[in-house]
Amino acid sequence: MRLRNLATMASVLPFLLPAVPALAQEQDKGPVIVVTGQGLEQTPATPAYDVIEIEREKIVSGSSGRIEDVLGSVAGFQQFRRSDSRSSNPSAQGVTLRALGGNATSRALVLLDAVPIADPFFGYIPLSAVAPERLKSIRVTRGGGSGPFGSGALAGAIELESADAATLGLVSGQASINSRAETELSGTVAPELGDGFAVVSGRWDRGKGFYTTPEEQRVPATVRAKFDSWSASARVVQPIAENLEIQLRGLAFEDQRVLRFAGADTSSEGQDISARVVSRGPWQVDAVAYAQWRNFTNKVISSSTFNLSLDQKDTPSTGLGGKLEIRPPVGEDHTLRFGADYRRSEGDLAEDSYNAATGALTAHRFAGGVNTDLGLFLEDDWELGPVTLTGGVRADHYQIEDGYFRSVNAAGATTIDNTFDDRSDWTVSWRAGAVFEATEGLRLRGAAYTGLRLPTLNELYRPFVVFPVTTQANAELGNEKLQGFEAGIDWQATENLNVSLTAFDNEVKNAITNVTPDPVNAPNTRQRQNIDAIKAQGIEFATQLAFGQISFDGTLAYTDAKMQGSGIQAALDGFRPAQTPEWAASGTMSWRPAEGMTFAATLRHVGLQYEDDQENDALPAATTVDLFAQIPLVDKLSFVGRVENLFDETIVTRNQGGSMDLGVPLTVWGGFRYGF
Repeated sequence: MRLRNLATMASVLPFLLPAVPALAQEQDKGPVIVVTGQGLEQTPATPAYDVIEIEREKIVSGSSGRIEDVLGSVAGFQQFRRSDSRSSNPSAQGVTLRALGGNATSRALVLLDAVPIADPFFGYIPLSAVAPERLKSIRVTRGGGSGPFGSGALAGAIELESADAATLGLVSGQASINSRAETELSGTVAPELGDGFAVVSGRWDRGKGFYTTPEEQRVPATVRAKFDSWSASARVVQPIAENLEIQLRGLAFEDQRVLRFAGADTSSEGQDISARVVSRGPWQVDAVAYAQWRNFTNKVISSSTFNLSLDQKDTPSTGLGGKLEIRPPVGEDHTLRFGADYRRSEGDLAEDSYNAATGALTAHRFAGGVNTDLGLFLEDDWELGPVTLTGGVRADHYQIEDGYFRSVNAAGATTIDNTFDDRSDWTVSWRAGAVFEATEGLRLRGAAYTGLRLPTLNELYRPFVVFPVTTQANAELGNEKLQGFEAGIDWQATENLNVSLTAFDNEVKNAITNVTPDPVNAPNTRQRQNIDAIKAQGIEFATQLAFGQISFDGTLAYTDAKMQGSGIQAALDGFRPAQTPEWAASGTMSWRPAEGMTFAATLRHVGLQYEDDQENDALPAATTVDLFAQIPLVDKLSFVGRVENLFDETIVTRNQGGSMDLGVPLTVWGGFRYGF
């Protein structure tokens, strides 16, 4: 199967790459060869949208050492649940921005070196496979529409850029242990290779975990959230002509976790490869092709009998795709870019259902399908003195096909055999914005945009149970469509003070959410449905201050998000979407008294959320404080200390009728770094 998928990927390459060598021939001749390992520069109108940059110094200074902790410094970023990637079910690791809600599927597009990394079947982000120490920078665009990003950037885009050899140094690594004797170990080798470089990196995290179940709800079958995960990556960057380079990347990962009860084992694994060609001559080109293979397993244990009730034993999926972006030389005042992107997601589910009371096998279930999206985009930035205008249009042709759901009872008789109609169509989206450099240090901006997200294979075809709630799939789900606008101000008041303020109004039409069709007679049965809309209005604030050795970075987001429903969904009208807080804030105070020495404290707050669409099960607000310290010892060796949840705040991550899960408690880390 994987050989066939590689052949499919190879068939995508001719579609994406033929223009690159021809365009490269038109570059000026010269002796300079520049290798960056990154994509093309951002266009002049990028500041028209609400963008936050996170530099490497902050990326490698998180208290948990995990990427979700780093992204949490951007208020408005959230996972479906508050759990981190050590103690949550991987399939619940969907990410979003602007409190637009969700159902464990990502509404934000996450890119690693221009490649989407969401699971092809579920749409979740494999956070444990993204090691912060491998990254150079992160760019978070809240809102902004699909545009050149691609479909899926409904709530915004998160662009992760890998670090080059110059940033990493020849050898670097770290080893840490915490107060529960859990360990982290990682290492990187980044040698120069010809005129380019190579990077080989590995990371291993393991531990017995903490009790996610509150003490008063524990039973003999309750266990800690044990985890054991590893990832390995390799990257080669080489020039193939003047101002023309090729970037090859591979990633493999595996993650094993235990959730709540003995035997509730879950796993995720993946292998990714990609090839990217970047031309920086007069004709600028960025072309990438990629292939991904993923699998997920999950065993559900009954919380009443503690027997196995569901064994999701195999969920293989494949993601294939690529992107071609061309920027022709059209004059100094214009930056024109056009191109195409393509993504194909294919996956299948095989699971066994058991009678929780007797342990007897009751059914074998199978489901799956194929989603494809081909997008064509055109966008231009026009610089007119202090004003920069931008506008673009995008057309997507999507297909949802080969969908099926089949159930076979224990005796081998087929009881359900559904195949679903194929469907396809074109949809058009657009975005436009303006930036006005009012004075030196004062920038005004505004933008309006639309976007698109296809339902995932998981949403369309896979039912699931988180006892006592059963959530049904829905093969008739339509696409989510975003329309929004925003206005903002960026003010560099002094050399040491920057302030940013954005007001936004975003609406997701046909929003997919988990709905309780009959709250009175079947309160524990939900179904994925398109509701009329989720409407979110709010403000986002960010500031950076620097006073000599002391600095402060802070973000604050207030979002008034409401569901709009009619018909059988009328009862939802005016309710806040599940898992959506009104307030979110993060602030980090840092002190750097000497080179390589850092002391930092981070305060984070997330407001009240609800587990369900009926606003019955509350997740109380939580405020945490984290600490980080790095102290140089000798040469490139440093001691690193970290504290998660300093005051041991109770963080409720799940509440279903009073049955609760908790987030990370007070945890103290100590270890050493070399080369950071």
